[in-house]
Amino acid sequence: MYELMVKTHFAAAHQLKEAGGGCERLHGHTWKVEVFLQGEKLDKEGMLIDFREVKRIVKIWVDKLDHQYLNETLKGINPTTENLAKYLFEGLEKDIDSERVKLSKVKIWEAEDTCVAYSV
Repeated sequence: MYELMVKTHFAAAHQLKEAGGGCERLHGHTWKVEVFLQGEKLDKEGMLIDFREVKRIVKIWVDKLDHQYLNETLKGINPTTENLAKYLFEGLEKDIDSERVKLSKVKIWEAEDTCVAYSV
């Protein structure tokens, strides 16, 4: 099984509902995003999938969040890092999954020492 990963980041603001403490106040992060794909068969060029294609798709989804107020962008979703990971996973899965390649995990780092991974 092959696994590849691409990494990017985005900056945004949010307020966490019912979290208690400072996280309920407006604040921002620069989130680091890691997107993992898996597959068993390589294409005729010897690649699972071209990194450029993965980066192009990831950029589309991350750009929807970059420099946004996430409480408005993700209407009806409390913009926790957990919910951001699931949101990106579900969106990317639709655009990436094929017969050969499957999205396996999205990991989002809220800070240098805290992250959330989402997979199915």
